[in-house]
Amino acid sequence: MGSARIAGVGLTRFGSHPERTGRELFARAAAEAMEDAGVPRSDVETLNYGNYMGSIAENQGHQAPLMAEAAGVSCPATRYEEACASAGVAVREAVRAVRAGDVDVAIAGGMERMSHLETDAVTAGLATAADDLLEVKAGMTFPGAYALMARSYFETYGGTRRDLAHIASKNHENAVPNEYAQYRNRVSVDRALESPTVASPLHLFDACPITDGASAVVFVSERYADSEDVDAPVAVTGSGQGTDRMVLADREFLARTPAATRAAESAYGEAGIGPEDVDVAEVHDCFTIAEVLAIESLGFAPNGEGIAAAREGLTTADGDLPVNLSGGLKAKGHPVGATGGSQIVEVTRLLRGDHPNAEHVPDADVGVAHNAGGSVASAVVHVLEVVA
Repeated sequence: MGSARIAGVGLTRFGSHPERTGRELFARAAAEAMEDAGVPRSDVETLNYGNYMGSIAENQGHQAPLMAEAAGVSCPATRYEEACASAGVAVREAVRAVRAGDVDVAIAGGMERMSHLETDAVTAGLATAADDLLEVKAGMTFPGAYALMARSYFETYGGTRRDLAHIASKNHENAVPNEYAQYRNRVSVDRALESPTVASPLHLFDACPITDGASAVVFVSERYADSEDVDAPVAVTGSGQGTDRMVLADREFLARTPAATRAAESAYGEAGIGPEDVDVAEVHDCFTIAEVLAIESLGFAPNGEGIAAAREGLTTADGDLPVNLSGGLKAKGHPVGATGGSQIVEVTRLLRGDHPNAEHVPDADVGVAHNAGGSVASAVVHVLEVVA
């Protein structure tokens, strides 16, 4: 089985774009990725597109052919919906198609546009990623769900709100030089601690923002890269996906995310590496506690020890394993259907050395992207490596 080389990547600036349609946002990201790749649009054989709330936010279903047209390609196009892991799944399926030899050139990514809606409408739309019968009708929202997970973690392993505040402060610091980030402002640990409560123990700076944006990645086969002399020094060498019970009350543990653990084990196995080989990671920190759960599921810290990673400097920009050098969902932003693709973009730029924070990982050869859906009922993990 061959590798899926990353020939080009593209993003829009993350933030509020009420004046732009979703197809305009994706067109911009796709154009940037195609320009970066230097691949003719006529060579693209499939478009894999992630989107979660389009039918609610833009009253537009059946988005895949619209996005193919926006990207300027004429090929089969498919929309993938897996809540916040939508683009991660879209990427995974593109990678699998290229590695299997089904196609030589694929575009994968996603888009979400939400900022034109009222906050209550966005919250209600996002809540549909939880179980409607057993959670949503009882008043569950995702701030509430992750608050329950945080409380369970504290009760099981220990930890404090100050530990979470260190994660928020770290990721805001990382976002400052990132031109694509929604919030490029520093936030001190004390400011994060003093911010308003959202769902105890989570406060305002523990939560990611409402975001518009799009991402796109151009994948090519080794055969195509060689024959067409395409510069594609980074490849996806491992990909894994996991699933867990939707309802929190049905899970054995609230302080662990086994879907992500299974996805990571599969991705590591395909790539032939272990967590000790990873140099840099982008993880799904929709809430600060989610970063803790992610790094433990990825094997970067034992269960119960991830809570101290930012405070102790392990995951900071100059730590042994920098996590979310983009700013993460927390500060870079979280356009739900685009996030999994944007993580691939950020890791690629870090490994290629053209990311504004690449100076912190000058010798990085292996990166990981971790994308989660809902309360991590779905998870996708990709291993990226420098191969040329």
